[in-house]
Amino acid sequence: MIRLDHVDKTYRTRRGDPVHALDDITLDVGENEFVTLVGPSGCGKSTLLKLVAGLTPATGGAISIRGQAVREPFPDVGFVFQQPVLLPWRSVFDNVLFSVEMLGLDPRQYRKQAGDLLELTGLGGFETKYPRELSGGMQQRVAICRALLPDPSLLLMDEPFGALDAMTREEMSLELLRIWEERRKTILFVTHSIPEAILLADRVVVMTPRPGRIARVLPVELPRPRTMDLEFDPRFKTASDEVRRLIFAPRMATR
Repeated sequence: MIRLDHVDKTYRTRRGDPVHALDDITLDVGENEFVTLVGPSGCGKSTLLKLVAGLTPATGGAISIRGQAVREPFPDVGFVFQQPVLLPWRSVFDNVLFSVEMLGLDPRQYRKQAGDLLELTGLGGFETKYPRELSGGMQQRVAICRALLPDPSLLLMDEPFGALDAMTREEMSLELLRIWEERRKTILFVTHSIPEAILLADRVVVMTPRPGRIARVLPVELPRPRTMDLEFDPRFKTASDEVRRLIFAPRMATR
């Protein structure tokens, strides 16, 4: 589904200083696979998502989706940001429809699908509400519905639950797993939470400090469907310990 072949990214600050964000990233993501990205702050996780989405160009290497080179925003991709970024003057229903409007599609043809998505995410009955009337978790559900409405094959998620409280974050993680089980999208998901990364993923990609490189790709050998009880599974702890070791060992060695 996604291929990154020796991808590099260097950008310049406002002062013109070069910053080497990503170095020699090679990764394949399979159809309908759920892959999470973890690593220290500033290691280039969000930059990597933007490269895959075609929102910013790579400095070197090649990126393709289903064999097609990514050189500009890709039409078959949904993007969910850390903040919901809803339009405050539009209702929940109209915020969901906004994604197809931006693609130049007729929103009237997507009204039923929008309603079905809101029902799927537990937002049935909130169609006429406005963002200010919703909790943070509900706003993020609207953002997920908006990304899913055009039915993209690939969903890119940049710390979508990072701003939520711990209980809502767990609830949203389980909700996303449920949606993924039903809809079977390919998902590339950035998070700072090691337990979240393991709970969600088929594979966890662990990145090094900047310039971001892939330290290791860990398969998650846990059964699906998953619940929070898996955190008590010895295999969950083993995976968590290995991810922590990969993230923190290089930083400890430099002290």
